Amino acid sequence: MKTYQLTGIGNAVVDVISQADDSFLELMGIEKGIMQLIEQERGEVLYASMEGRVQTPGGSVANTIAGAGALGLDSAFIGRVHDDALGRFYADAMNEDGVDFVNPPVPGGELPTSRSMIFVSPDGERSMNTYLGISSELSSQDVSDDVAGNSEIMFLEGYLFDKEKGKAAFLEAARACHKGGGKAGIAISDPFCVERHRVDFLLLIENELDFVIGNEAEIKSLFETDDLEEALAKTAAICPLIVCTRSGDGVTVLSEGRRVDVPVEKVVPVDATGAGDQFAAGFLFGMATGRDHENCAKIGNICAREVISHIGPRPEANMQDLLRAEGLL
Repeated sequence: MKTYQLTGIGNAVVDVISQADDSFLELMGIEKGIMQLIEQERGEVLYASMEGRVQTPGGSVANTIAGAGALGLDSAFIGRVHDDALGRFYADAMNEDGVDFVNPPVPGGELPTSRSMIFVSPDGERSMNTYLGISSELSSQDVSDDVAGNSEIMFLEGYLFDKEKGKAAFLEAARACHKGGGKAGIAISDPFCVERHRVDFLLLIENELDFVIGNEAEIKSLFETDDLEEALAKTAAICPLIVCTRSGDGVTVLSEGRRVDVPVEKVVPVDATGAGDQFAAGFLFGMATGRDHENCAKIGNICAREVISHIGPRPEANMQDLLRAEGLL
């Protein structure tokens, strides 16, 4: 059985991206800068309103795994798509990106393949309107022990917490990974996701996980505080490794009583879509290849900087060349 350096489990979502100004967002009733879950009918209306669509395989953790694959890691992704046109597109695109999409499209699936309509504002903010479709039905049956148990790092997506079967799949994946000697962690995904499932999130982090990656708002939401330092301290008390991104203020890493603060070069984003996902890709690449936490964060920052320089949630440049230019590879 193949051993993977990094395996992700999360929503398999086709991202459909177009540019839109604030007046268009207001007209369509789209809340700027956040991810909203929508029903199928609303998705069809928004899809029809989009001009100059760019279609790519997406999903937060899937983007991370694709980014790590582009850096050279042997990577796999566990997700659920329907055997329809979008589902086949998704599976083929992941495999073409060098990531093993380990679950084939589901024939006769109960729901269509998931898709997210993403509207990018002139200031780079992205407003995501996601119809979860079949990906939200991911369950333990989709988690192969052979894959999870042969993964050095398992990365879980917080959005899947919205259904009990997703939580169960998480637990099985994390425990199978640990049984095989690997480490498991989570992308918190969204402050609103934490608010919906705070108790379960904290129990999972304390009892099952080796690391947490989230932004400032997500980390603060874990303990319902506006004080980032308090939130970091409380999270570090229950988990061995905490990685907190703070936009232009850099990255803070806490591990076993040690703290590293890594600055970031401030740039004006063309499209902020995928910034956190690609930071995680770089950081996990560093972990998988034995680098210290400071250099993991530096690699993550370079990956995030590249992805916000263009439209779309995945890297376009040769990331290995960029790391070599910075003396990190």
